[in-house]
Amino acid sequence: MFKIFFIFLSSFVSFSTLAAESSFPIIDYQSIHHPHISNTGMVVSQRKVASQVGSDILGKGGNAVDAAVATALALAVVLPRAGNLGGGGFMMVYLESLDKTIAIDYREKAPAAAHRDLFLDENGNYDKQKAQFSLLSAGVPGSVAGLYYALTKYGTMSWKEVIAPSILLAEKGFVVPHDLANTLSFSTYRKRLTSNPAAAKSFYKKNKDLYSAGEILRQPDLAWTLKQLSKHGPDAFYKGAIAKKIVKEMKKNGGLITADDLENYVVAERVPVKGTYKGFDIVSMPPSSSGGIHLIQMLNMLESYSIKEMGFGSADTIHILAEVMKRAYADRSKYLGDSDFYNVPSGLISKEYAKELNKNISLKNRTPSNQVYAGNPLPYESPDTTHFSIMDSFGNAVANTYTLNFSYGSGIVIPGTGMLINNEMDDFSSKPGTPNGYGLLGSEANSIEGNKRPLSSMTPTIIFKDKKPYLVFGSPGGSRIITTVLQVALNVMTHGMNIAQAVNSPRIHHQWLPEVLMIEEGFGADTEALLEQRGYRLYPSRTMGSVQAILNKDGYFYGAADPRRPSAGVVSP
Repeated sequence: MFKIFFIFLSSFVSFSTLAAESSFPIIDYQSIHHPHISNTGMVVSQRKVASQVGSDILGKGGNAVDAAVATALALAVVLPRAGNLGGGGFMMVYLESLDKTIAIDYREKAPAAAHRDLFLDENGNYDKQKAQFSLLSAGVPGSVAGLYYALTKYGTMSWKEVIAPSILLAEKGFVVPHDLANTLSFSTYRKRLTSNPAAAKSFYKKNKDLYSAGEILRQPDLAWTLKQLSKHGPDAFYKGAIAKKIVKEMKKNGGLITADDLENYVVAERVPVKGTYKGFDIVSMPPSSSGGIHLIQMLNMLESYSIKEMGFGSADTIHILAEVMKRAYADRSKYLGDSDFYNVPSGLISKEYAKELNKNISLKNRTPSNQVYAGNPLPYESPDTTHFSIMDSFGNAVANTYTLNFSYGSGIVIPGTGMLINNEMDDFSSKPGTPNGYGLLGSEANSIEGNKRPLSSMTPTIIFKDKKPYLVFGSPGGSRIITTVLQVALNVMTHGMNIAQAVNSPRIHHQWLPEVLMIEEGFGADTEALLEQRGYRLYPSRTMGSVQAILNKDGYFYGAADPRRPSAGVVSP
């Protein structure tokens, strides 16, 4: 009998709109948190009901990939702000029988008609409305293709089996959790969603009234979409009845996605990026994600510092983290993009390059961001979201992060489908020097181009110890995903925390520009004072990310669902 410890989260606060986040709970970082423990497999996701769906698949003999696809499809129903059919993402899969890790890139692609100046107005200025909240902002979705690809190539169960629970959740409904009721009541989301008739129909009652926590939300249009997918597979989405509805709406309201764009979408299977840190092997997502490269780059730099001796949460440790983060994000702005279109420098993850970057870091003095520039990492080779992690009893592991970009994507539902469409085109660099919705700058490497995948910060990651999967994890959080993953990794590998402590501990974030150090509650007042003495401008942040993680140790799985976002859950068969 396993003990399960529940953390009661009673208070909610409004979170900054800097990264288009919603409202999340304050965490009591001073209390001791315990992980969920199992030896039969484990699913950790941002919705416990979706974790249960995945766990049930494991209980029926399915492997981690079967459970991952079922979990992702369930999240498309019960976590509409991020779980999706109309978005895209990345899946890292470790297969024990092959002793191999595969990176599946099902990121959205720009429609063929997309062009460099797509989001500039007549005066050459960036048009936020077009880039973020119109059908022009929609990339060709990859989630359906990616999930089907993973299942049919690496799973053991049928598509109909893994999609069945999601059909039931959409058709019969599910209990609205406080978190969903809360976000749908926010004026920003409510205005955006209710201004689109199909979205209003999907997520609000008649007369656009709110659902209360505890009520049942049924989504008949989404159930129809899922039934089409069950019967016809991805052809329904990319060629059939669903595709026709998408194209019709695009033509009617100025979107670019055509029937050819949908039919020509392809999933890319890529070679993961790999690095090492103090005896651990790091395996993460390559471009079109920037996450894996910069995670390894920062770990390479940090390996030279005595972070453990400095202590978790000390001013010295936070200073070094901030200095390292700034240099990684400066490189991100210049060098990262879709590797099918741009040669991303392999030298970014070399130990030698890390040593060169470290030469300009002082242990005591802050480097102003205007004195930090992208480095010279030669040579070259021919970057609102949700994450879930799964490990099975066969030794397989899956880390999956997928997204609509902002919470609820563009806020536009394709009529008749119950499906929100993404606004991922804003992840391109629309104009040099102009930040996107997460404050990130970009360059030629991430310029808009037809059939190109926009750069992402998603960082699904597997850390190996003694050549076996040790830590499977990832996070949402826009530009803060990479630094969130970095800090959880350090908490485990350097500070020796258990997985719950590693996930729950407070975090910081610096992305080079703007020149602010974001900092969660939970650090000492003296630490903050010392940072301010060094010239840091602190930006208080209630929460950063939502890590869903599993640690495999001594024959047991230890799971932690980040309490920063309510209704997450760890479930085992």
